[in-house]
Amino acid sequence: MHRWLSTLIVTATLLALATPHPLRAQEQIGIAVGATPDAVEIEDLDGNSVHLGDYIGGGKPLLIEFWATWCSLCEALEPAMLAAHSEYGDEVDFLVVAVAVNQSVRRVRRYEESHDVPGRFLWDTDGRAVRAFVTPSTSYVVALDAEGSVVYTGLGADQDIDAAVERALGR
Repeated sequence: MHRWLSTLIVTATLLALATPHPLRAQEQIGIAVGATPDAVEIEDLDGNSVHLGDYIGGGKPLLIEFWATWCSLCEALEPAMLAAHSEYGDEVDFLVVAVAVNQSVRRVRRYEESHDVPGRFLWDTDGRAVRAFVTPSTSYVVALDAEGSVVYTGLGADQDIDAAVERALGR
């Protein structure tokens, strides 16, 4: 299963990089806008169970980035994510879901300890969140409104994260 997930992520990343124009938000990628994702359980970096249902439709908008330490697109997106977290962190929950492909919890923890991070890091050991959000690649961002409906999906380094958060807030 990990080989399948790894192949899927690598293939999607290569397709995104080979596209002559960057993929823009709101192209139909991943989970459909208007859908409500399954509230699966994943883990935090200490191995504790985290139920995404505590965040999805919990009365507060949510921004999730599917991320990896090795993802150059995630690295390029990081300043926008940090700025949005700084501006909207009191109004919106921010989660960073570290995919369990070619990285370890230890490596993610070291990254978290040495960098400012835009939200709470979670670990998707078995790919449950990846499947629930139909994640095509790392650097994939999903914004949900307070009721838990997807209002934005985007992929790549040049997403308008402020616009995604504003949409999640209903502005």
